[in-house]
Amino acid sequence: MNFTFRLIISLLLISTFGFSQKLSRTEKKIRSYVEKQTDNAIDLIQKVVNINSGSLNIEGNKEVGNIFQKELDKLGFKTYWVTYYDSVKRAGHLFAEMRGGKGKKIVMIGHLDTVFEVDHPFQKYIRKGNKAFGPGIGDMKSGDVSMIYAMKALDHVGVLKDMDLTLVFIGDEEKLGAHSSIVRKELIEAGKWADVGLGFEGAGGMNTGTIARRSASSWILKTTGIQGHSSRVFSESLGYGAIFESSRILNAFREELSEEQYLTFNPGAIVGGTDVEYDPLNARGNAYGKTNVVSQSVVVHGGIRTISMDQLDSAMNSMKKIVSNNLPGTTALIEFKTSYPPMEPTQANYDLLDQLEEINKALGFGVLKPLDPSMRGAADISFVAPHVDASLAGMGPDGHGAHSEDEWLDLSTLPKTTSRAAILIYRLTR
Repeated sequence: MNFTFRLIISLLLISTFGFSQKLSRTEKKIRSYVEKQTDNAIDLIQKVVNINSGSLNIEGNKEVGNIFQKELDKLGFKTYWVTYYDSVKRAGHLFAEMRGGKGKKIVMIGHLDTVFEVDHPFQKYIRKGNKAFGPGIGDMKSGDVSMIYAMKALDHVGVLKDMDLTLVFIGDEEKLGAHSSIVRKELIEAGKWADVGLGFEGAGGMNTGTIARRSASSWILKTTGIQGHSSRVFSESLGYGAIFESSRILNAFREELSEEQYLTFNPGAIVGGTDVEYDPLNARGNAYGKTNVVSQSVVVHGGIRTISMDQLDSAMNSMKKIVSNNLPGTTALIEFKTSYPPMEPTQANYDLLDQLEEINKALGFGVLKPLDPSMRGAADISFVAPHVDASLAGMGPDGHGAHSEDEWLDLSTLPKTTSRAAILIYRLTR
């Protein structure tokens, strides 16, 4: 290849790269609209944050959802609630659909509920400069508002009604009211319909993108021993007792599995002794025992997170094997319950992040790197991810301290993440 030809190719590449980093006229209008609407978006965040919507507060969740529903009705969405039988004891989910028929079909996910119930002292929105504090402000009422204002921006430039979109606002993300096969059925169906899934929980840093989220499963370990006088512990007739057996198992979990990347497991509650009562729904229990009596029963309640279903299956098999190798005079049983599957880090997710990064650069916000999956918990995007071609999470504004009384939102990130989300949706639907 001669020098002249190489120069031409180089100039073409530079030109192409430069063009790819520019915003179109429509995209500039999207950005301008979002920036001008920032104060209104913040006002809406304040309004919904000041409404308690703990997972068990059905009326509070409906009140927040109804506010969002009115905003989406104005934009021409078909909106409706999906509710469940009374024993579920949750508000249900708000759905909003636009069926314009153009471009990729996109499902966007938020949630209405928070971890802060009506009796929690943390209840009100407080602003300090560009920091705003409040229950669920980052997780994830600001993400919900960002989603709505992205829709408003797309409507402003006259493209919204051409799109195929489904917005879902879940009413029990923080505490499922029933098995996921029941209360996520409609969300999964939306995922099967869609080509792309976008989760609007917080960004987790303005220079990162969430291409994967780990699963969330629980496990209950029950060990039994032979009750008897402690002077005979370790003997052939009594063996080791339930507490020693549970200790053996937990330590073996730690020794054999704790170094595996993206695999974490945590025994969150343990009760043991002669008489044991444990309520797994509320993670509460009581135990009675004496120092001179070999323990008869132990219950351990824990969680496990994995990056893939293969990793989950492998971990469960390893844990079951450890559990089966009992100390003398003991028995043990472990049971697993999967609540949230993983959102696996597929190549398509990386490619979608590249598209978002291109927009991020064009907006002047710099590069986007994949967020370490160990930095995020489970979310409803994981129910959608196996069915769509590609998915991204963390599309909402940036904040910190979720699930704590220090939960806060960086208000300066709100127009940034809203603009780039709206532009990504615009490009995907061309």
